[in-house]
Amino acid sequence: MSFSIAGKTAIITGSANGVGLAIARHFTDQGANVVMADRDESKLKSEVAKMAGADEQVIFFAGDLRERLTIANLLSATVDAFDRVDILVNATRQCCSSDPLDDQSDTVEEALQQNLLASLRLSQLVAKRMIAQREGDDELKTAGSIVNLSSIAARRTQPELMAYSIASAALDQMTRSMAVALAASRVRVNGVALGSVMSANLKDQMQANDDYRDRILRQTPMGRIGAASEAAEAVQFLSSDAAAFMTGQIVTVDGGRTLLDPVAVPAH
Repeated sequence: MSFSIAGKTAIITGSANGVGLAIARHFTDQGANVVMADRDESKLKSEVAKMAGADEQVIFFAGDLRERLTIANLLSATVDAFDRVDILVNATRQCCSSDPLDDQSDTVEEALQQNLLASLRLSQLVAKRMIAQREGDDELKTAGSIVNLSSIAARRTQPELMAYSIASAALDQMTRSMAVALAASRVRVNGVALGSVMSANLKDQMQANDDYRDRILRQTPMGRIGAASEAAEAVQFLSSDAAAFMTGQIVTVDGGRTLLDPVAVPAH
């Protein structure tokens, strides 16, 4: 089987910056048709303009994917541009601090809307399109691949990240449930749980706190922060035919972080 995604059409959410942007750039470099989706229209325009020679290969779609109509319009724009969709990467992640005892906060609800429900609704709609465009009865041929970006926070107890942890754990379970539901239709659903990979949020945290980076490195066996490109390569593998017999799996990319057991170290 090949790791190639050349010629395939991929929707990548959260792709105006950070890990989502790295995935969009990587997929474009690998020859995929890419639809970059995010709320930040000006940033999307800027990033697409930087992709020299990819005018017919990349489009952007700006909108709030928490809205059902926006999701439908995103799929329509993708099909209008490229006739099909083969890969969906749900890379939108909102990492937010929360107080577990604050009964006036809406942080948990907001995290679930952004990190879980938007991905669920888009996955449901895209999966139907993947099934409808499926060709032939070859059981070895994947009809489509969905990859959800999650976090090792789903498996770690950090009270200040309660909302993010709950949403990440729910996303992992959604991945497994949809994988079983869609297996007979040859649509694969997998996840990538990220540890400390260089994202826009992590950059902000390190700039605000001089000790933040050192705390992470002390608890990461490989002794470094992951590059966004390394997350992109893991996503490519799961999207490609090389992972044709993988579904419902949460692949961890964290430099060994979850092999240790500290409670009070940030996870992203």
